[in-house]
Amino acid sequence: MSRVRVRGSIRRRLFLQLAAIAALLSVVLFFVVRALAASAAEVTQDGILAASATSIADALRSEDGAITLDMPYSALSMLGTINEDRVFYRVVVDGETLTGYDDLPPPEEEPTIARNSFSTFEYRGDEVRMVTVARVVSTGGAPSNVQISVAQTRLGLAAISQRISAIATAAGLGFFIVATALSLWAARSAFLPLERMTASVTRRGPGDLRPLETETPAELVPFVDALNSFISRLRASLLRSEDLIAEAAHRVRTPLATVRAKAEVTHRKLQKPEHRQAMREMIRAIDESSRSAGQLLDHAMVTFRTDSLSGEPVDLSEIAVETCARLEPAAALKDVTIRCTTPPEPPSFHGDWLLLQSALHNILDNAVKYSPDDRAIDVTLEAGDEIRLSVTDRGRGFGGADTEKLKGRFARGGNVADIVGSGLGLTIADEVARAHGGRLEIASNPEGEGACVSLVFPLS
Repeated sequence: MSRVRVRGSIRRRLFLQLAAIAALLSVVLFFVVRALAASAAEVTQDGILAASATSIADALRSEDGAITLDMPYSALSMLGTINEDRVFYRVVVDGETLTGYDDLPPPEEEPTIARNSFSTFEYRGDEVRMVTVARVVSTGGAPSNVQISVAQTRLGLAAISQRISAIATAAGLGFFIVATALSLWAARSAFLPLERMTASVTRRGPGDLRPLETETPAELVPFVDALNSFISRLRASLLRSEDLIAEAAHRVRTPLATVRAKAEVTHRKLQKPEHRQAMREMIRAIDESSRSAGQLLDHAMVTFRTDSLSGEPVDLSEIAVETCARLEPAAALKDVTIRCTTPPEPPSFHGDWLLLQSALHNILDNAVKYSPDDRAIDVTLEAGDEIRLSVTDRGRGFGGADTEKLKGRFARGGNVADIVGSGLGLTIADEVARAHGGRLEIASNPEGEGACVSLVFPLS
């Protein structure tokens, strides 16, 4: 179970930050669009008001020393009747109202011929926008100052502002939805290199300690460098451990073998039965210690080599023949015959020679150890749908023990307590079989008493 403490998600955090930015930009977009559209609508209204006032000013005439006005129809019709807007006008000549609404207030700022005056105020219960233009009309040789004011309620402008607000809201909402979707895509895309790198590391076997080589964003380069440095240190540590195990195996077995040889010599020289019995017990203890230490080191070696399993082509027939030859002397001491049967054409198989040999050696050593004198052991290599390397003996068998439990470390059957053993032989064989994609099968001898232990591998 992972002990990593999970605290939030960078992807979620990035997405929420981008979504918050998108929301802020949407609000800004709403106000900007609304302000620009409202300003454009107001400028448009001011332009129409100015055009209307100019049209009225152009219709001014001087007749018989007096100023007259024939109100043009187009001057007021161009303002339209959107939303029942009302239009007011007033023409003032030298401070006197010529025509229009007498109570229409004067402009806040005096207009000039070159500049019109605009103002907004309340008039007759409504807000109105008014423009005032100035003209000079000659009447009988004397100039008269004329101001033409045209005002319009702002109901139409308010309606336009509402439509613009609705459009701006829709635009802002659409922008937010699109930006949020793009933020989600961006958050996912930003972590694709990390996911590819994770998949690359996950696909590796436990013994694959090569440096990680992949296309990496600049931000992940320090992390990849640190990971490769760690892998390099781990590989060096494992190699040192494997060398230490090999050296330890040599240094432990050699002294024990020497002590046993000395004990055998001493045993032959002793005369008293009690001394000989004590020496035999010491030899048995040395044998048990030597076997246990050897198999513990073998198991450690198998563990390390399994983590870095080599896939070289191996000849299982040659492994079987060589292993049988190695154990022939030990079998001959008990008059046990080892019969090795291999097919004419060895099956194609890829694996680790030392691990496969260690597995078969432990199985066959158990068969020799637990077989009575003057019996036969069959080592058979068969290739069909699977490759099966079996060791069949005529020994004690398993005494009804659970064969699956016998694959565990230090597990032994209840009927072998009087024989030196460590309970690691089948464990080593099982781990080697699984490391090669196979399995270890433990069963009774189908032809009678004894056991049949098989290494089963898939065809390469």
